[in-house]
Amino acid sequence: MGPQMKELTPAVRNISDTARWVACFRALETQRPDALFRDPYAERLAGERGFEIANSLPGGSKNEWAWVARTYLFDQFLLREVREGAELVLNLAAGLDARPYRMELPATLQWIEVDLPEIISYKARILRDDQPKCRLERISMDLSDLAMRRSYFRELNPLARKIVVLSEGLLIYFTPEEVAALARDLSMGSHFSSWIIDLASPGQLKLMQRTTGKRLSEAGAAFKFGPSERADFFVPHGWQPKEVKGLLETAVHFKRTPSEMLAWLPGPMGTPGDHPWTGVCLLKKP
Repeated sequence: MGPQMKELTPAVRNISDTARWVACFRALETQRPDALFRDPYAERLAGERGFEIANSLPGGSKNEWAWVARTYLFDQFLLREVREGAELVLNLAAGLDARPYRMELPATLQWIEVDLPEIISYKARILRDDQPKCRLERISMDLSDLAMRRSYFRELNPLARKIVVLSEGLLIYFTPEEVAALARDLSMGSHFSSWIIDLASPGQLKLMQRTTGKRLSEAGAAFKFGPSERADFFVPHGWQPKEVKGLLETAVHFKRTPSEMLAWLPGPMGTPGDHPWTGVCLLKKP
């Protein structure tokens, strides 16, 4: 999940630990009778460490609603893209995502997961006896290696007529310049047709940096990306925003938030940049 990180704190040792943290929220949602999704693999993937992290980080578990809403929105956007003809899914910094196992996907769909060697080997070991619903391949790669990723994207381009890219929980760890470079690299592939991302406003970025982000930063997983342009940031780099859904609005709709969070909902004029906001965006090639 992005650059290799140093081990420093007992709570989060490196950026790969954040995948275990997020998996524990998918496990908790799965236990609900009214779950928005079912991920029977999440508890195993999170392991004891994932729950330890959630319980030890400041605010580490109180915003469970945000992770649940993000997962749900990625699911919905992805299913639509598959219905509309996507033949290959490229999941960048896939972490402990189990969508190839838990979602109803065509057996002919190609799914490629890219992440750091540590997380790839851990995930393969935990899921070694489980069968994915589609054609799954895992690639060990540090996405900060520009030459390697560009070469790999060129390799992938002719393999499918329509490729959808996922980058869930990745971009916030990149600088704006690094995000722009990744966007341009992906846009160069003529068959890379859509990209599903999550995004934070500048206000949300500052809030996260002051709270959970302090501990993550000590482990080398600093939060860096929260553009004032929101999804329009990607327009000069080859991508057009087609649909944007807020996490809070989604969580409120499904009754996943505490009542005090209702005051954070955007007003009729939208949400200003300094107001905390996070969302999931579907980007398309122009």
